[in-house]
Amino acid sequence: MKSEGIPIQDGPPLPSSEKSFPDGAHWRIEIAGVERASTMEAMIKEADRRGVVVHRAIATVGGSTYCDFQELKDMATMANEAKIELVTVVGHRKAWDVGAREISNPEGAMQGFRLRGQNNIVYHLADMMRNIEAGHRGFLVFDEGVLKIACGMRAKGIIPTETIFKFSVFGGYCSAAGGQIIEQIGVDSINPLSDVSLGILSSMREGLNVPLDVYTIIVDAFGGMYRVYEAPEMARVAAPIYFKIEPGTSEGDIYKPWAFESFHQELVREKVKMAEVICETMDKHAPELKTSPAGPADLSLPVV
Repeated sequence: MKSEGIPIQDGPPLPSSEKSFPDGAHWRIEIAGVERASTMEAMIKEADRRGVVVHRAIATVGGSTYCDFQELKDMATMANEAKIELVTVVGHRKAWDVGAREISNPEGAMQGFRLRGQNNIVYHLADMMRNIEAGHRGFLVFDEGVLKIACGMRAKGIIPTETIFKFSVFGGYCSAAGGQIIEQIGVDSINPLSDVSLGILSSMREGLNVPLDVYTIIVDAFGGMYRVYEAPEMARVAAPIYFKIEPGTSEGDIYKPWAFESFHQELVREKVKMAEVICETMDKHAPELKTSPAGPADLSLPVV
């Protein structure tokens, strides 16, 4: 293309990030939607078969309250043995609240995903404590108030000090200005909106220190993007970065409690295959950018 006088990129190049994970790595793999213990087992076996390192799993997106206690313990045990950081999505949420009817229609949902009132915050924290008792040490948060309380509990030793908090895409953060607010509260990583451009990722990285968890493939209802060939640039400008993998129709469709376990097992195998394609792309087009081996020391693994 250059020889024909055709540009090979849109606009001037963005600056490279000077930040990295503690082990010096620029990128890692995160698979979302590990809904059951059987899903975790299928993901680990498929990753072993394909030689893919999964660094982090987002568990029970549909809500951890749909899992019995033994299932939660089994997930923690498997993740610990495989050296995978487990970020659990607590069950109680706005959509479960009998009074939160505005969220049942698209315009009403624009009012936000934060919890209503103190009772619902207490229910949410109670479910988090249930997961901590089962050995889980990472949680998805979408409410700044809950984040403030949870980080305070961590600082006071009420919950294990190694507990980490990832801020959800449902928080809607997609700028360094907003990200700094929750970074100051104590968040450990941030999931920006699904449609952030390379330019936005670059500016977020300039203003933030925590890892960014960026959708490399996302459900159709969130846009359906598959950014595998952008992955090298995403890692270059936004490191440290987790490549987040979450394909499907919509979160509301695939994360229902009555979905067959076999469905999630097959879907997670596809997610691992997509992770392999991302790793192949990074090895081929950005070999200078490093990934972490399995179980880097900074991960907060479940406790068994």
